[in-house]
This record gives sequence, C-alpha cells and structure tokens, in this order.
Amino acid sequence: MSEEISESEAGIEIANLLLIVVGAHLRAEVADRPLAYQLCDSVDNWLEKQAGGLNVLVTPIVCSDVWYVNQESLQGRPTISIGGPGVNALSAYYANKLKSALVHDNHKVIQLDPEFVDLRASIWGMDHKLTVEALDLFVDRYLDDYLRAAATQVEPQDG
Repeated sequence: MSEEISESEAGIEIANLLLIVVGAHLRAEVADRPLAYQLCDSVDNWLEKQAGGLNVLVTPIVCSDVWYVNQESLQGRPTISIGGPGVNALSAYYANKLKSALVHDNHKVIQLDPEFVDLRASIWGMDHKLTVEALDLFVDRYLDDYLRAAATQVEPQDG
C-alpha cells in the first residue's frame, strides 16, 4: 500500500504542481529523465518571463510513473509524460485515452488536447533521438499555450 503525500510534504503545494513523468524503466531513467529536467528548465524559463503577469505559481516537478500512478492526489494535476509506452506506464495508459496532436510516421508522437482543457500530455518517439525531436516540437508548438492553460488552473498568488 502506498503512502499518500500530504500538501505540506517538503513544502510542496500539490495544487501548484505540473508533473513531468518518466518511466521507472532503466532505459527511461538514462534517456528520458534528462529530457524531463530539460523540459522542467524550459518551464522555469517560461515562468520567469510570464508568471509575474499571470500572478500564479506553477511548480514543475519530475517524478517516475510508479510514483505518479500510486499517488491519487497527483492525478488531477497538469501532467506531461515523456517516453514511450514500452518504458513509461503512464504513456502506455495515455496511448488510447489522449488525442494525437502530432504523429509523424508513427515514429514521433505528441498526444494532448489541442484546446488545453485536459492538461495531460504524452510525448515520445520510437527511439531516443525521435523522443528528443518530439519534445523539441512540443516545446516549440505547444508549451506556451499548455502553460497558459495550466496557469489558469492554479490559484492566483496574493502579492
């Protein structure tokens, strides 16, 4: 039985989280986790430029699929899954549940709601190079709109 995290654990406010989920598979840890931290940096850079005007606090955090699926309190938060269904259980779960925004020859996949009402996304490629390319496409084409939508789902900060 998993232990549910509390909102005050480690000073993390669950209501502000944007989860970036990678597989607990060894290949995912080696290849996808560094990509997740790069995406986290991209989110932080966006926040530095935009969040003041939006008056919100969004906290990107990288975690494994095992942690995510066992923490029910996280599953309503905006979530980006990185890595293919073979190495990331969350991507496998999302495979038939999310719309495909971009599929390039079935080798690069970005699944998300283009209206950004549902803030779950899955990004992957058939190999590491293609996953990198898919993530770059996500950042270029979708990240700004995705983060603007995510920012509207957190409570404005008093300031």
